[in-house]
Amino acid sequence: MARRSLPVALPTALIVFAALAGCAPQNQPAPGPPQSTCTKAELKTRTPGKLTVATDDPAYAPWFADNLPANGKGFESAVAYEVAQQLGYARIDVQWVRVKFETAIAPGPKEFDFDINQFSITDERKQAVDMTSPYYLVRQAVVAGKGSKIAGRSRLADLQGAKLGAQVGTTSYQAITDVVKPTVKPQVYNTNEDAKKALQNGQLDGIVVDLPTAFQITSAEIKDATIVGQLPQVGVPETFGLLLDKGSPLTGCVSGAIDALRGSGKLEELEKTWLSEVVDVPDIT
Repeated sequence: MARRSLPVALPTALIVFAALAGCAPQNQPAPGPPQSTCTKAELKTRTPGKLTVATDDPAYAPWFADNLPANGKGFESAVAYEVAQQLGYARIDVQWVRVKFETAIAPGPKEFDFDINQFSITDERKQAVDMTSPYYLVRQAVVAGKGSKIAGRSRLADLQGAKLGAQVGTTSYQAITDVVKPTVKPQVYNTNEDAKKALQNGQLDGIVVDLPTAFQITSAEIKDATIVGQLPQVGVPETFGLLLDKGSPLTGCVSGAIDALRGSGKLEELEKTWLSEVVDVPDIT
């Protein structure tokens, strides 16, 4: 079994992340306006002088804390406030709204300036919405009960006969269909909460989620759950980006804010604060 001692916030991962941002144009937004227009006075937000930020309900740890996005706790809440600050918005100027994941990625006008909700950057999504520069490099992981038939397994072949599930419309579900390629039809759920309940009830052998969420589930949410391992990356490494309305005039400025946070080391600092865990995580090969 290939194993690695993997902090979620790894310097090596950040090097790959920085390289990805520079050499993978398919993950980049359309060129934005000149930086001089990226000021609070110039930005055309939904409410003048305010920045409306969306996320899902419930909003899960470690991305948020206590399902309260406005408290600034959790990686994505902290990132949102840092982006706002880069654009000249004080914390009091940030307004949060709740939008379901599937609603956010669907075509059509949005009721927010940007949404932060673990949206993986994909070409398919960019047909319907704008995606910013990446703010997080992610791996998908399989979580199972310690008594599951797939617990301790290390090969994709060991998972192909398992009953797996994930949230609808996510790259976690896509990882099941495109990477694991199970012989048993995977189950799809409206939320991660529903998928976790199915796992706890014995309806599934395992679920697929991003690695930080896997840490949260196994450490604090489901007794006797274990991380089976990380799934291999296929093609361009998976990254999270902020989501905006298609053709939003804000996309270039918001991407510029993320790029500045990456360049200053702030994103790395936030990862270490909210996501870093050192644990041996198997690679499923």
